[in-house]
Amino acid sequence: MDFEKYLKIISDSYYGYFHYLVNEMFYPSWHNYFWWLLGMSIAVWLLEIFVPWRKDQAIFRKDFWLDGFYMFFNYFLFSLIAYNAISNVAVEVFNDFLGLFGVENTVALHIDTWPRWSQFLLLFILADFIQWNVHVMLHRVPALWEFHKVHHSVEQMGFAAHLRFHWMETIIYKTVQYIPLAMIGFGLEDFFIVHIFTTTIGHLNHANLRLTYGPLKYILNNPIMHLWHHVKALPKDRKYGVNYGITLSIWDYLFGTNYIPNEGRDEPLGFDGMEDFPKTFWQQVSYPFVKVKNRDAGSQKIEKSPVNNKEYSNEKESA
Repeated sequence: MDFEKYLKIISDSYYGYFHYLVNEMFYPSWHNYFWWLLGMSIAVWLLEIFVPWRKDQAIFRKDFWLDGFYMFFNYFLFSLIAYNAISNVAVEVFNDFLGLFGVENTVALHIDTWPRWSQFLLLFILADFIQWNVHVMLHRVPALWEFHKVHHSVEQMGFAAHLRFHWMETIIYKTVQYIPLAMIGFGLEDFFIVHIFTTTIGHLNHANLRLTYGPLKYILNNPIMHLWHHVKALPKDRKYGVNYGITLSIWDYLFGTNYIPNEGRDEPLGFDGMEDFPKTFWQQVSYPFVKVKNRDAGSQKIEKSPVNNKEYSNEKESA
């Protein structure tokens, strides 16, 4: 294994992403995601201020600043700290592994000759369907749900709640998406427009706005539909959740996971046990790991505890 190659990838990743982030922040342009995100966030926030759905909700709602920090951490700082380097090394290791079997190209479908709009459409639909399935998995697999709880700890909906999620979710989503998307030979240099569109819909879905998009609600996710994904009291026959759509709602209607009994404007949000869930950023991102550690330590104590020994218990009782 060529460790020097991987070390160079790590070094180049940190160097390259640091300069990318500096350019994003200090040199605005039309293809500058940092300023698009900031502008988009301010625009949706202004809509919340001037046409709020829940009129008694404060402009600086509960956890407003916490969610704002999550937004910039998950979209920018996490990549600088670790993700960019880890993902670049992982891709190289994966390609080297395939090379052992003589596989040098994973592309199975070449669409670089397709019209540009059709490449965007295929990427958007395929990526969203994969994300929908991952989202379902985050709710149904107990270990993954512990990470996803961070997102569901939102008690008042607002645009920035969209990006309150545990950094492990980024790794899970990107890992599952990588192979299917790598097998398609996209001819586009970047997917900037797709990212902007999906992020905008995500902001709107979590915003304090009353939007349904009319007939398009059966295709696009919307604030009323997504509010029911966050409600605390789920229907008894949907214990894992409802309305899993990320950008598109069509998957929920196709697979029967849609649920909108009413507008639900004032429904309590969260999950059972919210009162014991951590309130700060560091506590929340460390929570799943600490919980597993404490659970394992507790099970070991039970296994080693002398009171589990029947003979010992009988002796204590007779004493």
